[in-house]
Amino acid sequence: MNKIESICIIDDDPITVFGIQKMLSLVVDCDDITVYRNGRLAIDGIKSRIEENKKAPQVIFLDINMPIMDGWQFLDEFITLPLHEKVRVNIITSSIDSFDLQNWEDFKKKTCHTITFNNKPIRKEHVAEITKIA
Repeated sequence: MNKIESICIIDDDPITVFGIQKMLSLVVDCDDITVYRNGRLAIDGIKSRIEENKKAPQVIFLDINMPIMDGWQFLDEFITLPLHEKVRVNIITSSIDSFDLQNWEDFKKKTCHTITFNNKPIRKEHVAEITKIA
């Protein structure tokens, strides 16, 4: 079982959040799993962690389509944060839009962080694979 210090789930769908949390409990050892309902709450929360000299989450599960601030807007701000360690950002989506795939490709080129594109539903075996530290 992988040991991870901090995981962040950014998704407005409570069923998806519950499913990810349940699968995480089976495949990783993590005492700090934070959930945000949109990208704005998440970016503010992560900035607060940094200001308090805490580490950013090592792994992020990110939905694309959310109210207030979507996943792409979150990534725009996230990749500019002054982080010293790489973060694994797992985009979790039901989108099959080629625009989303192109955005993912573009973001991978803009940052040193590991960004993966994953289609819902996510299976337990896949969660174990995408929760490895970047």
